[in-house]
Amino acid sequence: MIKAPELRSQEDVLRRPLSEWFLLLMLAALQFTVAVDFVIMMPLGPQLMRIFDISTPAFNLAVAAYAGAAGLAGICAALFLDRFDRKMALLTIYGGFTIGTLFCGLAPTYVTLVFARALAGCFGGIVGGISLAIVGDLVPEARRASAMGTVMSAFSVAQVAGIPLGLYLADTLSWHVPFVALAGVSAVVWVCAFIQLPKVRAHLALSRSETAVHRFTAILFNGDHLRALALMAVITIGGFMIIPDLANYLVNNVGLSAAELRWVYLVGGFATLFTMNGVGRLADRFGRMRLFGIMMVCSMVAALLITHLPVVPAAVAVSVSTLFMVCMTGRFVPAITMITSSVTPAHRGGFMSINSSVAQFSSAVAAAGAGLIIRDGSNHQLVGFGLVGWIYLGWAIIGLWVGGRVRGALGGGQQEVPVGEAA
Repeated sequence: MIKAPELRSQEDVLRRPLSEWFLLLMLAALQFTVAVDFVIMMPLGPQLMRIFDISTPAFNLAVAAYAGAAGLAGICAALFLDRFDRKMALLTIYGGFTIGTLFCGLAPTYVTLVFARALAGCFGGIVGGISLAIVGDLVPEARRASAMGTVMSAFSVAQVAGIPLGLYLADTLSWHVPFVALAGVSAVVWVCAFIQLPKVRAHLALSRSETAVHRFTAILFNGDHLRALALMAVITIGGFMIIPDLANYLVNNVGLSAAELRWVYLVGGFATLFTMNGVGRLADRFGRMRLFGIMMVCSMVAALLITHLPVVPAAVAVSVSTLFMVCMTGRFVPAITMITSSVTPAHRGGFMSINSSVAQFSSAVAAAGAGLIIRDGSNHQLVGFGLVGWIYLGWAIIGLWVGGRVRGALGGGQQEVPVGEAA
């Protein structure tokens, strides 16, 4: 006897149609370029500090410039993003990101690089929010965590392919080249997205019936939303107290060479490429909060190991850093799914823009705060990195408590609608 659609097995519900795969891969390509642009600054740290003759706090300022500008832009974008077709909004903002990345590659001095990073951040920081809003609008609730894992695996691909290649180009040619090349790739991705992405307009009827102020207050003055934003802030601050200075620590304290540093990102990215998708599937099957809790506890162990790593063989350093990357990225897959599901579709674009702002502000605060704790010692070794690892433990415990209080929104689920009919 043929089962009715509502009685399909869990396996049938979790099976992803081909049209949905195309959508997710296109969004992942957009995320890939943004991820490379954002994370390439960290491994370029030792080279940029040498070329511009700047200190660790000055380098952290360059990292924070991107995040701070992205945070401000995200709050402004929240006022109007839900009033437009998500496809056109994404393409417009992604075009601005491409131009900003080109300016980074053309920057002749440290000061102009900081301003160029801020410009790239104004646009790049919003791309992720719109992409995840599209996933929330078009992918059914039952498959949403694994879908988030697929899109967010772009960060893993960025580590596997983008960062090692970028470091190679920087080492053999110039630090300008990775940014210029990335701008060229982004232009090609923009054209593909224009052709491939469907229009996403189902949210327009309700969102256009609200004023910008009413929509903004409806997003901010909602307990479910505030708890979700708090979760994003806590987990971002925890991670970004460690991540910006990790490359400098591995080179100056652990003793890795530039070539060995490339293996850190290559192996770590390759591992997370699989684990992020695996965590997403497990979260769909066994519960988002359960997987979030497991990954948070694992991240505590990994954070203490990586921030107290002494001089060790390169293989050991790569193994520990890979564990760290797997645990830190694994937290985000179930967390982002819980956050996205906490808001109704009519406000999802604006909310995810604010969520991106919270993430960017939090990363800026974390990078700047770590710069106050960490200082340059003899032979450019970092002093105070271990203390940052202990601070992470406190943030992780807070994150577990906040995560347990995030609730899904009424109507935040999604009926299974073919991607091609989203308009």
